Amino acid sequence: MNDFGKELARLMQARGLGVRELARMVPCNPGHISNLRSGKAQPSPELAESLDERLGADGTLRALAPELHTLGRRRPTAHGADSSDDEIAALDLGRLAEASEVGTGTVERLELAVDDLAVAYPGAPPADLLGRVRAYLGYVSRLLDARTTLSVHRRLLVTGSWLSLLAATCLIDLHRDHAASAHLRTAAQLAKETGHAEIAAWTLETQAWQVLIAGDYRRAVDISLAAQRIAPRSGSAFIQATAQEGRAWARLGAAAETRAALSRVDLLVSPLPTPDRPEHHYRYDPAKSEAYTATTLAWLGDRAAEGYARNVLARLESAADGPPRPRRAATARLDLSLALIAAGRHDEAARTALEAITSGRIVPSSYWRAREVIDAVAERGVPEARELADAYGDICRDAGPSALT
Repeated sequence: MNDFGKELARLMQARGLGVRELARMVPCNPGHISNLRSGKAQPSPELAESLDERLGADGTLRALAPELHTLGRRRPTAHGADSSDDEIAALDLGRLAEASEVGTGTVERLELAVDDLAVAYPGAPPADLLGRVRAYLGYVSRLLDARTTLSVHRRLLVTGSWLSLLAATCLIDLHRDHAASAHLRTAAQLAKETGHAEIAAWTLETQAWQVLIAGDYRRAVDISLAAQRIAPRSGSAFIQATAQEGRAWARLGAAAETRAALSRVDLLVSPLPTPDRPEHHYRYDPAKSEAYTATTLAWLGDRAAEGYARNVLARLESAADGPPRPRRAATARLDLSLALIAAGRHDEAARTALEAITSGRIVPSSYWRAREVIDAVAERGVPEARELADAYGDICRDAGPSALT
């Protein structure tokens, strides 16, 4: 039993409350309350706050809720209200207006909301987006307990799977790997229950990225190949998993395998039109291909990466491929820095990396990439190496201890 479960059990006993009685007060599923008390489940931040209030715990349960103070708290809007609560309230009003049960209109609005969240991903701070995703996950969970048809129930499960996958992606960006893995397992389970091969493949592709960041490059190759085996050939997950395979081969220094994967991506991407919402994280935008090529060749130490990275930067900063994408631009600068190091131009690499690091757009999951540039310029004795290391230390301190691991 974890600390939250122990405190919940103590408070329930002290107040003479049973599982069903407390569940009615929250309200919540009695089985979930039982699992929380025994330590088999963890509370959402919203549920922890509700339980704390109902049990008069004076903040004890809120303090014991995992990640409540960092990722689970959503930022208030300028007017003091919580924007995620506003979004859910609007959805719930629409549901109540159509019928007492969950109907297709509610699910359609949820599916549109999930698309909006996936579109927001490239530009939103991961912690902020995660708060919104969690709110929708909680809403979907409540709807799954409501009266509905089998068709609507399946669509809710699919929606929950996409949300779990997006939550895992945000958590990986924040370097919260244990929580990310839990969400990936949920996404995979729901994808299996609904027979949704595209989500199942995206789940594996995301896991491949997670283990690549952790330095297990051979396993990243294997998981990327597994994703390709189950992915629909016409979907975006197949392309992304192929690109992920190429990046993993590059980290292993396997030049022939890397270039073979890049060639396959090029063949897959060349006939594709630009999607109507190119920022959507789960719809492959052909413009991404050049950015992935720049990253992959930079990791391989291929000098051709410089030309790709410069072109990607120019396109991003001119908004040639849509609205500005500052996070991608920062990543492109790191790619360019590594390419410049391969070309022996360490001074320019240091200046370029410093611009990326001080942009405030590097997420914790990419800090290791910045570290590689810092180590390379420090080893060469570049004068800017100290300033670069200090800037890196500042962002790591701001992100917390987990960013340094």
